[in-house]
Amino acid sequence: MLALGLWGIDRGGMWRDEAVTFQVARRTVPQIWRLLHGVDAVHGLYYLLMHAVLALHPGEVLLRLPSVCAAALATGLVAALGTRLARPRVGLWAGLLYAVTPMVGHYAQEGRSYALVAAGAAGATLLLVRAVQDGGRTWWAYGTVLGVTCWLHELAVLLLLAHAGTLALARVPAGVWRGWGRAAGAVTLALLPMVVVSHAQSAQLAWVREPTVETAGALLREFAGPTSGVYWACLALAVLGLTRLVGGRGELTCAAVALPLAVVPPTVLMLASRLTPLYVDRYVLYALAGAPLLVAAGADRVAELLGRVGRTAGPLGRTDRTTGPLRPGRRQNPRVRAPLLTLAGVLAVALAFVHQLPVLRQDRSPDHRPDNLAAMSTDAARELRPGDPVLFLPSHARSTALAYPAGFRGIRDVALAAGAPASGTLYGREVDPDLLRRRLAGLDRVWVVAEKRFVRSPWYPGDPTDRAKLDLVRDRFALREEQARDGVVLRLYVRRTLATGSLVRPVRLRPGRW
Repeated sequence: MLALGLWGIDRGGMWRDEAVTFQVARRTVPQIWRLLHGVDAVHGLYYLLMHAVLALHPGEVLLRLPSVCAAALATGLVAALGTRLARPRVGLWAGLLYAVTPMVGHYAQEGRSYALVAAGAAGATLLLVRAVQDGGRTWWAYGTVLGVTCWLHELAVLLLLAHAGTLALARVPAGVWRGWGRAAGAVTLALLPMVVVSHAQSAQLAWVREPTVETAGALLREFAGPTSGVYWACLALAVLGLTRLVGGRGELTCAAVALPLAVVPPTVLMLASRLTPLYVDRYVLYALAGAPLLVAAGADRVAELLGRVGRTAGPLGRTDRTTGPLRPGRRQNPRVRAPLLTLAGVLAVALAFVHQLPVLRQDRSPDHRPDNLAAMSTDAARELRPGDPVLFLPSHARSTALAYPAGFRGIRDVALAAGAPASGTLYGREVDPDLLRRRLAGLDRVWVVAEKRFVRSPWYPGDPTDRAKLDLVRDRFALREEQARDGVVLRLYVRRTLATGSLVRPVRLRPGRW
C-alpha cells in the first residue's frame, strides 16, 4: 500500500478541495481557529494537523503524504483484523485486496482527511474485537481512537451503529454491552460540540444531492472493484463469506464484523439523506474495510472446500467413482497444501491488481480529478498582465489564485474586499453589489475565472455579489476569448457599446498571444 500510495504522488497539480487544505493549513493557528467558527468546523482537527506537517515544507508531496501513511496503516489494520478473526491467510488476502482497490488508492493520494478517518475506523474496529475477545480490558482505548476519528470527520460516528450490529450478531453477554455502551456514550458526548457547530454550517452541503439506487450500485462497485471481472468475482466470494455470519454465543466471526462495517454506515447515511442530503461516497470510505474482509473470508471458505476434496480424494487426488483410486501414489501433505492455497490467493489478488492497473494508472493523472488548478494558473500567467482586472465566479473559484498565486501576481481582484486569512473565510470577503457595479463601470475589459458548469449552464447564484457579477458580465460585456482547463475556464470579456450593443473593437493583441 505504501508503494502504491507513493507511485505518482506528485501528479503536478491540486484540485479544489486539496487547495483548500493547502491554503488553510498554511495560516496561523489563530487564523485557522477564526475560520472554523464560520466554516469547515468538521475538518478543524485535520487542518491543525496539516498546519504542523506543512510547517516542515509547504508542497504537494508533503500535503498528500499523511494520507499515504494512513492508507498503509489502514491496510495493516485490515490484515490484522482478518488474522485475528480467522487465520493469517485471511488477513494477508484481505490486506492485499484492500491495498489494490482503486478507491483506496484514490484517497491515499488526496490531501484531505478521508484516508486518516479510514485508518482510525479500522483501528477502532480492531480494538472492539480485542475488547470482546479479551474480556473488555481495552474499552478506554477503543473510545479514545474512535473519538479522535470522529473529530477528524463527524460522520465516522456511524461506525458505532456498525459495531452495535456486530455485537448483536455475536450475541455477546450483557457485560460486553455495558462496556461498549460506556465507550459509545463517551464518544457521543465528546462529539456534541462538533455536531452543534457543524449543524450551523450545514449550508456548505447545499450542493449534495439525494442518493438514488444508481448511487448505491456505484458505491458497491467501488467497494468490490470497478472492473467487471474483479467485481463479480469479489461479489461471489463475499456472498460465500456470509455462510459463517453467526458463530457460537459470544463468538466474533469475520463476517459478523465485516458485514455491518461495510453495509451499515453507507445505508444509514443514504436513508438519512432522503430527509437532508448528506451522502457523498468519500464520507463512508472507512466502511470499505469490510468488503475485502468478506471477500477473503469467502476465499478461505473455498480453500477449505478444496482442502476437503483433496483429503477425500485418492492418493494423488484422483478418484474413480466405480473403481476407486486410479493408481497408487503418495498423499499430498496438508502442511504443504496450505501454503500453496495461500499462494494461490495471493496470485489471485495480483491478477486483480493487473486487471485494474489501467484504472490505477489513470487515477494518477491530474486530469482525472475534477479540476487542475496548477494548469489553470499556468494559463493565467501566460495571459494576464499586472493590473489586469479579474473576476472570480463564483467566489470559490478564487481557490486557484490562493493555491497558485504566481499565475495571478499583480492582477486586480475587482470583487475582493478582504483577503481570505484576514477575513476568516475560505476564499475572502467580497464587496457588496453596488460597489462592484461602480468598480466595473470604468472598465472596458475584464477577465473572468469561472467554473465551467456555472458559465455554460442556466445557473443563477444565491450569493448577491455572485449574482451581480453574472448579471453585469452577461448584460454589459461580450465574450472575446475563452480557455478551458478541466472544470475551470478563463474568459476575456470586452464592454458592449451603449448604443448598438455591438462589440467594441478590441485592442490589437500581440502576435501569438491567443
